Amino acid sequence: MSDASSSTATSAPRTGGTDFGFVGGAARPSGLLRFSAWASFVLNVIIIGTGGAVRLTGSGLGCSEWPLCTPESLTPTPEMGIHGLIEFGNRTISGPILLFAVLVVVLSWRLHLKLQRVLRRDLAVLSTLVLGLVLLQAVVGGVIVWLHLNANLVGFHYVVSLLLVCLTAAYLVRMYEAPAPRELAVPRPFAILTHITTLAMAMTIFVGVLTTGAGPHSGDENVVRDGFDATLLAHIHAWPGYIALALTLAVTVWAVAAKLRPARWTLALLLALLVQIGVGVYQARSGLPPLAVGVHMVLASLTAAAMTVTVLRLKRPAVAAE
Repeated sequence: MSDASSSTATSAPRTGGTDFGFVGGAARPSGLLRFSAWASFVLNVIIIGTGGAVRLTGSGLGCSEWPLCTPESLTPTPEMGIHGLIEFGNRTISGPILLFAVLVVVLSWRLHLKLQRVLRRDLAVLSTLVLGLVLLQAVVGGVIVWLHLNANLVGFHYVVSLLLVCLTAAYLVRMYEAPAPRELAVPRPFAILTHITTLAMAMTIFVGVLTTGAGPHSGDENVVRDGFDATLLAHIHAWPGYIALALTLAVTVWAVAAKLRPARWTLALLLALLVQIGVGVYQARSGLPPLAVGVHMVLASLTAAAMTVTVLRLKRPAVAAE
């Protein structure tokens, strides 16, 4: 995640309207922008859950075509049964996600350009990245249907969804902070340890995606698997997971003991990771029940979001209000 600095003003400029107010000399996004940003984050988490439902119920080809559901119909037909409804329901959420992504981009760039001397380039760039990935997801989703749920592409689709959750979480963090150059707010060794923890978390998620692609829940009984041994990958998946847990525990103890800026979020991260590992152990020992696997997928996105917020809390705006 880029932590690019934003310019700040020596005095608050005129807004020329009531769209944006100022707090301590910093631009405060409008209520509509705040609502849209939160909606974007929540919807990107929800679609991971609905996408998981598609995969875990074997509904990946519930709609056999894209962008239509069937060659003759945009919506599922009664003959398609529950699988068509599940797949179409997942596709339907893509509409609001795109709508709010566009809305956040427009409002972010408007805020960035309108304030002139108090810039919000950070919000403009983050929102543009989100919109770009949302559009990419639409294309990848269509290709996945055309290629009959190739497991590697399905895994890539999930990884992009995780990135969207992290980016929308990052947007929320930056939205509530002053548009100013940022400085390190923690000891440098702590920052390094946090970044190492992030790497371990990323490795855990990556191997987890490969494991799911090799297992029984790949979206359809005729899907092309990724070619890996699911049992072996399940064991390999646990190794970086436990390393990430140990590192997160160390980061949390350090942050709480020293009362560092990310302390609360390290606690949230530790709790999310403990629940995630508990669900993972349960599903592995229970024959991979679909509901547990779905919960595991959603928790992975929330854990990644908590990790993102923790990293962003390593720095703070280096500006005092005029």
